[in-house]
Amino acid sequence: MNISSAIVYVAPERLEEACGALLLMPGVEIHARSPEGKVVVTLEDDDTNTAADKYVALHGLPGVASVAMVYQYSDDESVDTEEVEA
Repeated sequence: MNISSAIVYVAPERLEEACGALLLMPGVEIHARSPEGKVVVTLEDDDTNTAADKYVALHGLPGVASVAMVYQYSDDESVDTEEVEA
């Protein structure tokens, strides 16, 4: 599992178009946006490689000037965890 957040900077005149494209991307959710073109998103994926591919795809969306990752968490769900008693 891979969860990350980013700020996507979009040309204000292309904000609607870019947000529409973001909403079509699986695992991408928009949490906030400003009229100036800052869009806060989270990306959720099964693995790090797929997440990296999504970041590359974000740069190709209409009107996107840049993408800044803010947070990233990765967990290997196949690893068994053991509780330890204190």
